[in-house]
Amino acid sequence: MNYIIAIDQSTSATKALLFDEHCHVVARSSVEHRQYYPQSGWVEHDAEEIYRNTVEAIRSLFQTFPRREGFWHSGSPSTGGEAFSLAITNQRETVVVWNKTTGKPISNAVVWQDTRGAALCRRLLADGIGPTVMAKSGLLIDPNFSASGVKWLLDNTPGARDLASRGELLMGTIDTWLIWKLTAGRVHATDTTNASRTMLFNIHTMQWDDDLLALFDIPRPMMPEVKACDEIYGETTVEGLFPKPIPIAGVLGDSHGALVGQMCFDEGSGKVTYGTGSSVMVNIGHEPLTPPEGLVTSVGFTAFGKTWYGFEGNIYSTGATLKWMCDQLQLVGKPQEMEGLATSVSDNGGVYIVPAFSGLGAPWWQNDVKGAILGLTFATTKAHVVRAALESIALQVKDLVDVMAERGLSEVCADGGPTKNSFLMQLQADLLRTPVICTEVDDASALGAAIMNGFARKQWNSFDEVIPLRKVTQVFQPQGDSQAALYEGWRQAVNTLITPSS
Repeated sequence: MNYIIAIDQSTSATKALLFDEHCHVVARSSVEHRQYYPQSGWVEHDAEEIYRNTVEAIRSLFQTFPRREGFWHSGSPSTGGEAFSLAITNQRETVVVWNKTTGKPISNAVVWQDTRGAALCRRLLADGIGPTVMAKSGLLIDPNFSASGVKWLLDNTPGARDLASRGELLMGTIDTWLIWKLTAGRVHATDTTNASRTMLFNIHTMQWDDDLLALFDIPRPMMPEVKACDEIYGETTVEGLFPKPIPIAGVLGDSHGALVGQMCFDEGSGKVTYGTGSSVMVNIGHEPLTPPEGLVTSVGFTAFGKTWYGFEGNIYSTGATLKWMCDQLQLVGKPQEMEGLATSVSDNGGVYIVPAFSGLGAPWWQNDVKGAILGLTFATTKAHVVRAALESIALQVKDLVDVMAERGLSEVCADGGPTKNSFLMQLQADLLRTPVICTEVDDASALGAAIMNGFARKQWNSFDEVIPLRKVTQVFQPQGDSQAALYEGWRQAVNTLITPSS
């Protein structure tokens, strides 16, 4: 039996999933990591903690897996009767800068939600650089992408600029950091999808762009090698857990992993990933087309020597909004309790939550906007607020899908924990007037990484071989009510925040 360990390193936790050769999940584990908020608008992660958690998640995975005869060898999974490999999918844009000699990060990682680069991005936009950056990278100038975070670290960490100029520092998104650590510093590499989210990668030449590197004053020797998603990246024993090295194969960003995991291989197919934030992505084929206003163009995935591109919009706070309701406001104990409370009232009572905790992402791109709860009255109850939080997820997704309407989406494939919330999924279908398809694998990003792993190892040799692996569990069809009034109220609430008052 060939087993694939898929690491899904997200904004809130590191998950390890063990797939068998039929891509059934036979074991899973998860380890959360701490969130750091040192200043308003700053969001950081401890990259070393994330690596430790990755090793622990894999170790825990095998503590839950059935210990069949011949599987274990001296307390570790045997590579004799069973073959293992490791795939990686990760939170994108979050960036680490580290010393290549000591192996230590120069600071905490700058998370994709962090807005410390906003002032720099505003200056570049004021200087008219936006069209150039869009033409090369496919991205809007925004602190969501990695480049401004790297520049900030080099400019504000004592000694960093000097070390970088001497070639002593390396940079990378979380996939790059994990690969470097897992291979004991032998491999400094990333994949095309993560590279395309840095604002430093030319999606036409498929290389790091010298003009963009110069714009952000980032030395080229810091940059990792860029590989296809379906390549073998190196080998690892996972800190001695395996008696013999196993291959690291199949790497891509989490949103792109979900695109593959949902089998969106054809032009015009699209998906919504409901996570900490949410990504709406549609496959646009082999040409990096200019996106509609408010969206960006990224590498969708690379496989079999070809590149597929995607239009994408990112929402900063969806699952994070529900976590905030539980942890900060303590209105409910856990997100699973929200559906019952939300459906205990017939509507939101005029309450709207605009969850701009880190500004508003696509299609608004308003970094300075703060979150708000609007429409409160003495009649407002906890149930109305909880319902408004769930509705904010579906409403933000509609904002993006409406912009993508020209692609003619015939259906939307959905993945992520919130897909278990039937109220949310039905509302999504009603708002979009499009079927929403949920599959049996919640972790579509991990499945996508496992598929790329199989392509790299020649376990599968075509898309047709893996398409049957997707099992649809439920389809939410649009019902009679288009929720037009709900959406009109949402747009009014958003416009209240982004439009200066007269």
